[in-house]
Amino acid sequence: METPVGILGIGTYFPPQIETAADLVERTGIPEAVLREKMGIRQRHVAGDDDSISVMASKAASCAIENAGISPEDINVVVSHGSEYKDHVVWNAAGKIQHNVGAVNAYAFEMYALCAGAPIAINAVKSMMQADPSLRYSLLVAASRENDLINYQNQRARFMFNFGAGAGALVLARGLNRNVILGASAFTDGSLSETVMLTTDMIGDGPEYLGDVRGRLDVRNADYMGERLGQTSLPNFVKVIREAVEKSGATLADVKFLGLVHMKKSFFLEILEAVGLTPEQSVYLEDYGHIQSVDQVLALQLGLEQGKIRPGDLIVLAGAGTGYTWSAVAVRWG
Repeated sequence: METPVGILGIGTYFPPQIETAADLVERTGIPEAVLREKMGIRQRHVAGDDDSISVMASKAASCAIENAGISPEDINVVVSHGSEYKDHVVWNAAGKIQHNVGAVNAYAFEMYALCAGAPIAINAVKSMMQADPSLRYSLLVAASRENDLINYQNQRARFMFNFGAGAGALVLARGLNRNVILGASAFTDGSLSETVMLTTDMIGDGPEYLGDVRGRLDVRNADYMGERLGQTSLPNFVKVIREAVEKSGATLADVKFLGLVHMKKSFFLEILEAVGLTPEQSVYLEDYGHIQSVDQVLALQLGLEQGKIRPGDLIVLAGAGTGYTWSAVAVRWG
């Protein structure tokens, strides 16, 4: 029998500054009702000057370590799976986070799968811990402030107007028989690999450089991307969710909660219906927006706070990120 790996601690951090849908009307040219009701942006957190990726990630990580009830010195590995838009380019943010939280006995590295990163990182680190008995505790952490990289006059980037800022972290424990991580699945459609990228074409009237980064996120071949995702995104979400559950020895009918990345409300509801769940069996992140691979930790935390996740429940955390990758991981809570 394989050694169980469970979630021991959860932590998040969000900058105090908040932008509401009304605050975005002038910049985007989109009516407040559309921002709120169609795009699902009631409000979002916005990073301040001091809220770098490593700072936000370290704050969330410290919360997760405290929630786990362990010492930072107990951690054996630190994995950052957050934004590539970070304090510096060509730089391992995980090392800075490890230093900040005092995980002096750990090694640290990064994994990156954009907004699909959390389920993939959870599954990868679980496998590492099962293979190596010396990895007793692992810290997974992500942070994002990619809303900085959006030109709100660029309508091709409209689906990214929901980006917010914040961080999330998990502590995983080897041999833990509660909150056990089960099956996982991921799938990539590489034909979409160059549809979203950082370019200098859409800098607009903002600052040319953002730290070490020059450019803004833009969509290339928007028609192809829209058509392809319209055909494949829902089936691929269902595919990875179903596969994660089946690898756990269960069926979709057994799932009690689904934690999803933030997206427009209609597609969120469509995914839930497709896997046989109701909105009461998930949380919609309309007060946070989309914070890259932080969304799954946030959805888990909110699901617990709102009483939507109970001991014994089979839950799934799922995401999708440009590239284009879909991912899911199942957890038996409690």
